[in-house]
Amino acid sequence: MTQARPLLIAIDGPAGAGKGTLARRLADYYHLAQLDTGLSYRAVAHKLIEKGWPLDDAGHAIEAARLVDLGHLDRTVLSAHAVGEAASKVAVIPEVRRILVGKQRAFSRKPEGAVLDGRDIGTVVCPDADVKLYVTASAQVRARRRLNEIEEKGGHAEFSEILADIQRRDERDMGRADSPLRPAADAHLLDTSEMDIEAAFLAAKAVVDDVLAKRSKV
Repeated sequence: MTQARPLLIAIDGPAGAGKGTLARRLADYYHLAQLDTGLSYRAVAHKLIEKGWPLDDAGHAIEAARLVDLGHLDRTVLSAHAVGEAASKVAVIPEVRRILVGKQRAFSRKPEGAVLDGRDIGTVVCPDADVKLYVTASAQVRARRRLNEIEEKGGHAEFSEILADIQRRDERDMGRADSPLRPAADAHLLDTSEMDIEAAFLAAKAVVDDVLAKRSKV
């Protein structure tokens, strides 16, 4: 009988494609630890804001990155729009990325396995992951989803502004020199433009189950 081994799932994709929700569903279903790596960059930004340090100072950002504990990330606090804007600035600092990638890799080595989602998991952080998914959707669909989230919480926003912001983020993520957003060569592509979360989960689960079935025969 084959001994059970850790299962590592890497999920990449642009903002608003549904990778975070999908990662949480898969982690819950397969009883794995889960890390939204985007929160690690937000945690660095939040630390800078909290201490009153300048966001464009690499030295302070590096110090903040070293202080971040990936086991204690408060999604509610880190989801603030201002934190997200600041995170996009610190995320382009190469040494910050190196420090956080090291911490993310350490997290991925949980005894039972883990699910990590972000922008460079399958390509940089965990290139040897058992399962790699690249989750995407059209910019228009992602903007509509974001608008719906805002309105459901009683807020107001303009669709055109959200769409422009998503397109800017895509361009920044895909065009950066260090760890650009792109699917790994062996990633399974999952376009959720016409899917709800349940359909996306079932599609992803089918990929994972197929890998597990093949692994059990080895």
